[in-house]
Amino acid sequence: MWQQFINFMEESMGIPASLHERVFSTIIIVFLYVLIRKVGSAIIGRRTEDASREYILSKSLACFSGGLVVIILIRVWLGGIKGMMAYFGILSAGLAIALQDLLTNLAGWIFISSRKPFTLGDRIQIGDHAGDVIDLRLFQFSLIEIGKWVKADQSTGRIINIPNGLVFKESVINYTQGFSFIWHEISVTVTFESNWEKAKSMLTEIANRHTAIKSEQAAQEVRRTARNYLIHYQHLTPIVWTSVTDFGVTLTIRYLSDPRKRRSSEQVIWEDILRAFAQHKDIDFSYPTMRYYDNVVEGKEGARATRPPR
Repeated sequence: MWQQFINFMEESMGIPASLHERVFSTIIIVFLYVLIRKVGSAIIGRRTEDASREYILSKSLACFSGGLVVIILIRVWLGGIKGMMAYFGILSAGLAIALQDLLTNLAGWIFISSRKPFTLGDRIQIGDHAGDVIDLRLFQFSLIEIGKWVKADQSTGRIINIPNGLVFKESVINYTQGFSFIWHEISVTVTFESNWEKAKSMLTEIANRHTAIKSEQAAQEVRRTARNYLIHYQHLTPIVWTSVTDFGVTLTIRYLSDPRKRRSSEQVIWEDILRAFAQHKDIDFSYPTMRYYDNVVEGKEGARATRPPR
């Protein structure tokens, strides 16, 4: 029946039989591609409970099956390896000039997929853009933006689509890959008259209560990961540094925080500091002030200047 139809079309419309076969083969291939995509997605959805893993498997299936279809269609329409080589030779010369940006983005996708400077779910910064990676495609990847007018790396709600080729032009900063924590600092300044040693002890206790590293087992995991990336941290526990400013003693809390919980951890630490300082009359916050100092009256007895006679 099909052969009779082909012969009829060739005799009546002058369409060669080989063209009919190619068109029919193309229809069958596309149909099988769609069927494989739908069946594969259904199987992945039933057997995978993790949404992130389901997304990655579905994307991998789509890329693999799509690439296979393209190769088969080229073979159907061009015929064999020689036809494919000739086609790619002619096509590549034009693509190198006309589609330079697209090829760069495609090369960026290959680099991201193989070298993995970041993966889905990572928090990264590339150039002036920062956010959580929510999608990876052949020519671009997408971030849910953080920062900008929103403080402490909170989400702005905007989605940024970035060309893959940008990974070759800008530094990629990964907040979460390998070493899963970041160092964060909170500066607290007390007056010179305050009992700064007591304040420092209180801040150390508060920082230990809220640090992301709360067990030796977690600390060992961080050290093991850090060695893989040649990162050397001798101390992972919080520390309070002491320095002096023009208007008081500055105590800087340095502690490890989850990158996505930096603002919330800072909030609870500040609330504990405010409650703790309110209970001690010998500790007071400092702020920029102007003060007159009379060394003759206020200076230490051994270092006090004498007032010249009038």
